[in-house]
Amino acid sequence: MEMTNEQYNAYVKSIAPASPLAMDMVKAFVSGGAICCVGQLILNLYLSYGLARLDAAAATSITMVLIGAALTGLGVYDKMAKFSGAGTLVPITGFANSVVAPALEFKTEGFVTGTAAKMFVIAGPVIVFGISASVVYGLVLVLFGLA
Repeated sequence: MEMTNEQYNAYVKSIAPASPLAMDMVKAFVSGGAICCVGQLILNLYLSYGLARLDAAAATSITMVLIGAALTGLGVYDKMAKFSGAGTLVPITGFANSVVAPALEFKTEGFVTGTAAKMFVIAGPVIVFGISASVVYGLVLVLFGLA
């Protein structure tokens, strides 16, 4: 049985359950905000111990990545993401999850061909396009004399 793309899309739309868009947005907003509040608490903690603002910000980022990686390793982050959706993807903990999850998934294939080779399957394109965008942005600034 051959179907055109339009027929296939109509078929998928007819059997796919409706997405509760408003509730999904509320869950993403609340969960992403909660993660950011935890980050702010950690930043305030580092500042209260006398770290300079830039040092405290760096330490907070490192701590949030460590927390995201640990929660991924324990299987907690996946449960949070299943409930929260995009709210867990946007903060820096989502980046940690995107690196650790494939590494754990492919660890049975060995350290080099599994964990190391697959670690950046998800995060790699984000890094590449982020660096590329920053280079283009820097070139634009230099060309227009704004740097």
